[in-house]
Amino acid sequence: MDIYKPLVALLAIVNPIGVVPFFIHFTQNFSREQRYRTMRVSAFSAFLVIAISALAGLKIIEFFGISLASFQVGGGALLLISSIQMLNAKPAETRPEDVDEGSSKVDQGASIAVVPLTIPLLTGPATISTMVIYADQTRHWWQLGVLVGYGVVVGLVTYAVFAASGRIARVLGTTGINIMTRLMGLILAALAVELLADGLHKLFPILASTVR
Repeated sequence: MDIYKPLVALLAIVNPIGVVPFFIHFTQNFSREQRYRTMRVSAFSAFLVIAISALAGLKIIEFFGISLASFQVGGGALLLISSIQMLNAKPAETRPEDVDEGSSKVDQGASIAVVPLTIPLLTGPATISTMVIYADQTRHWWQLGVLVGYGVVVGLVTYAVFAASGRIARVLGTTGINIMTRLMGLILAALAVELLADGLHKLFPILASTVR
């Protein structure tokens, strides 16, 4: 396993800079303490999603009797769809209904730090698929530990970006954030094609021999 690819993929998928406008919108009426608490909970929740996916994702798909090759093709396709959304300057995990509901009102019984900021805006099916696929490629316990460590990195990056959200929005503006999201989408598209190709070769070995 190329040890750096999972981190690149995670940062491209999570793309906290692309979520900055939503963070600003959802927390605009919060006090300073409420805003910092939201940042801490969002960062820790993103770490939990990534860590649990890396440690237990394979067991979960085995429980449902899904082959990893099939999961890899599905995950690669999902990443490709996410990258297309990002190329259109939309966060990778965003669904229109999630944003609309969050924009109109926030359920007082739920924390926006977890829903919708962490799930689905920061992490979601594409993130989980990526971690499961890369977890299967590990051959030593320390490689699995590195994947969990990448969850810590993503959590810290998320916290730092949200903490600087006001300055980022002023510096980049809407246009700058859209450009950043498109660039991350292009990187993610290339990674998705690699995952799809590898999964298809496993499902249909004849494809590999034909390419050679």
